[in-house]
Amino acid sequence: MRESVRNDERNQPADPDGQPADAEDAVARLVRQLDFIRAELRAEYLLPHTKPWIIGFSGGKDSTLVLQLVLEMLLRLPPSERKRPIHVLSNDTLVESPVVQAFVNRTLERVRDAMEGLRLPVTVVVTHPDPDHTFWVNLLGRGYPAPSRGFRWCTDRMKIQPTSRYIRTQVSEAGEVILLLGVRRAESANRANTMARYDNGERLNDHNDLKGCKVFRPIVEMSTDDVWLALMQSRPPWGGSHRELVTLYRNAQGGECPFVVDADDAPSCGSSSARFGCWTCTVVDKDKSLQAFVDAGFEHLEPLVEFRNRIKDLSRQPEYRMMERRNGAPGLGPFTVEARRMLFDELRAVEAAVELPLLSEAEARRIQEIWADDAVRGALRRANRLLEIFEE
Repeated sequence: MRESVRNDERNQPADPDGQPADAEDAVARLVRQLDFIRAELRAEYLLPHTKPWIIGFSGGKDSTLVLQLVLEMLLRLPPSERKRPIHVLSNDTLVESPVVQAFVNRTLERVRDAMEGLRLPVTVVVTHPDPDHTFWVNLLGRGYPAPSRGFRWCTDRMKIQPTSRYIRTQVSEAGEVILLLGVRRAESANRANTMARYDNGERLNDHNDLKGCKVFRPIVEMSTDDVWLALMQSRPPWGGSHRELVTLYRNAQGGECPFVVDADDAPSCGSSSARFGCWTCTVVDKDKSLQAFVDAGFEHLEPLVEFRNRIKDLSRQPEYRMMERRNGAPGLGPFTVEARRMLFDELRAVEAAVELPLLSEAEARRIQEIWADDAVRGALRRANRLLEIFEE
């Protein structure tokens, strides 16, 4: 997405002081809108219960603004009223765009440091996929073909399950939690329709999948331009500015994959529009965002583009696939063990070329364990077939 952090003064009539009248009105309207959102946050935060807040943080513009508004609200409260615990929850799939994840990590570290200094009841948490369900364990170990629109096996394992697991843990401890999400009706027609299905007209809505989880969408009515204007007109409470975020969007020419906690949000991951997310994403036909980073000066990431295309192409070629699915049913199945070993070696070569850790040693060990198990199962199946032939 090419976000329009644009100069609203162009082609606008000027007032006597030299300021465009429409731009001045827009700023005044935005100030009122942000004051209303902070008042809503304050009213909800000060209710007489201790249900923790969980802020879904992807590092993109929307979740960044939600986090900023919450912290600004907290800082305006006297210390004696800052009692409700707040969790900033981010998910790292372990195959995120290296440029984006490095930015998210820096931001979260700044937030951690600032919260300690400001003595705010805020905890920063990063979730990861289960070690047995990472992208590489499934693709190189079990031989799953590259994710596609018809077989999107990655989103649930790598995004929904890790975040849902953390939220359920907090629900079991506190009885109920409030999840704050930076979702907006103006994002897309699909997003607006999804939100309309679960909107009860109240400030909080029940999460459609997580029992004991209420959803709060503070910036739901904001436009994209208003989000950018709000960020550019202010400095984050954790220090610095939002210029790096703007630069990230410009370089990626895309929008972030959202913070996903249920299957209704999954289609946003891997949409056809330019976006940044997992560099391995093969649900899109062409990863415009990763290529845009390369074109913007990150040439060392070119091998990632090539390897992403490689696993997508090989998944479409039957000679690299088994003729039996993992459950034993006939049909085009996982990658052959030979293809998995070949891609494993190629990934190690890519890792050396880009000088970034792409595959952990724990993942490599688990992949080899699965290969060994598959070899044993394959031998048993062949023996059983021979036995059946002999008996016949």
